[in-house]
Amino acid sequence: MFQNREGQAVPQVTFHTRQGDEWVDVSTDEIFRNRNVIVFALPGAFTPTCSSTHLPRYNELAGLFRQQGIDEIICLSVNDTFVMNAWASDQKADNITFLPDGNGDFSAAMGMLVDKDELGFGERSWRYSMLVRNGVIDKMFIEPDLPGDPFQVSDADTMLNYINPEAELPKRITMLSKAGCGHCVRAKRALEEQGYTYEEIQLGDQGISFSSLQAVSGQGTTPQVFIEGQLIGGADQLENWLSNQ
Repeated sequence: MFQNREGQAVPQVTFHTRQGDEWVDVSTDEIFRNRNVIVFALPGAFTPTCSSTHLPRYNELAGLFRQQGIDEIICLSVNDTFVMNAWASDQKADNITFLPDGNGDFSAAMGMLVDKDELGFGERSWRYSMLVRNGVIDKMFIEPDLPGDPFQVSDADTMLNYINPEAELPKRITMLSKAGCGHCVRAKRALEEQGYTYEEIQLGDQGISFSSLQAVSGQGTTPQVFIEGQLIGGADQLENWLSNQ
């Protein structure tokens, strides 16, 4: 059973990071002292749940967390800094700090280092999240000690609900677009001017084609914009929708 460490100081550890072409050591105090920080720890960079759900949602809600007084959101994993930097580049999660716990020192001191030998991973971090205020753990959400890789409580929405259950979630907006599409540029500009963030799926990328567009939206032109799962339409329809908000 994993120990909840609420009310305790975070472990004193030095993280060895690679920033540009230089090695930069970062201490626990530099990260946490006089700051409000969210940490979410996970088993490994590039792994399925971590890449598809855990990390993207924290990145998506980062602006909302900042409004609640959070200074930084950290993704921690027992991977070396080169792997973490490559994962950060691949995920384009610009709102998240990727922190390599390469030797597992921090995870071990937290009591969260586990064996993943059956997967060929060696020792990795158990999945959990925590809110740290001025170096002291205010709240922890630890995944249940079950087989496999449970993901039930360490998600971004659970953390946000703890910090402020009345916080209004940003609208989930998806745009199907095409490179060189002037109407797509117009639609993106309209969203950005109103302060909306959006997910863009571009035709011609990773096998996405006009057939995909037709199957998803029933339309054959770009862009096609979905808001909270509802098809709004192209740039004209989007601008009309925005004008009524």
